[in-house]
Amino acid sequence: MSRIQDERRAEFYRYKEDVARRGKQFHPYAMFHDTVMSLVVVTVIVVLACVWYFTAEGTDDGPSKSGWLGVLYEAKADPGTTSFTPRPDWYFYFLFYLLRIFKWPDTVVLGTVGIPTILLIIGFALPFLDRRMERRPLRRPVAMTALVLTAISMGVLTYKGATAEEAGAGALAKVDEWMQKFNLPPNAREGAVLFATSGCTNCHTYDGIGAHVGPELTEEGTRNRGIQWQIDHLKNPSAVTPGSSMPPFARLGEENLRKLAIFLESSKGESGGQ
Repeated sequence: MSRIQDERRAEFYRYKEDVARRGKQFHPYAMFHDTVMSLVVVTVIVVLACVWYFTAEGTDDGPSKSGWLGVLYEAKADPGTTSFTPRPDWYFYFLFYLLRIFKWPDTVVLGTVGIPTILLIIGFALPFLDRRMERRPLRRPVAMTALVLTAISMGVLTYKGATAEEAGAGALAKVDEWMQKFNLPPNAREGAVLFATSGCTNCHTYDGIGAHVGPELTEEGTRNRGIQWQIDHLKNPSAVTPGSSMPPFARLGEENLRKLAIFLESSKGESGGQ
């Protein structure tokens, strides 16, 4: 241990001597360089903002026309929409796709908490674990291998997240297949269409289509909860199932809620309730 400390102390003294011999004072040299670089960065940001603003033309109705760097604004938000699927900013696409790999509820905690936390701890611990003075990449194979693998993994996951289809994409096209495959009665078809277009697949899966956030509903009818229970649950989920995080769908109206309830109660898997 004493030998290692002596080597580090000697390396530190050599560093200080090198700075004294070849280095420059913080003021004014380093301050001048930092000031110039800061001005360059701010200028680039301002120029890009001006290009974005002045090349995109606004419209009286709907989204603006796209300029060199995109549109100024999208169409007005509809607070009553049931089909909008939020997506994260691009720099979270890698985590967005990581959540698609880990399925609810068995392994989703590993994807949301486990892996990011472990990587964060490793990142904080590295400066304390690897204290060598060596800086040349080729002489640090472990660190460089880890860096390259991490960069490749994040790049692939970011690309996959950017190009991934929405969780419920294609659900509407599957309605006729569901009717035949699960032997659903004719009066369940309108409810199946509502299920495919009202945002239900943003949280639930049906025949493998959708997101693994809420329960799988392909065999919901086997629970025999009843039409009225389904309607009440859709109106106010937390009142029927305390602690439920499902949003209320009362805005769909009584008639549509009944159609959805008929579809859910008719969904008994491939047996069709037989």
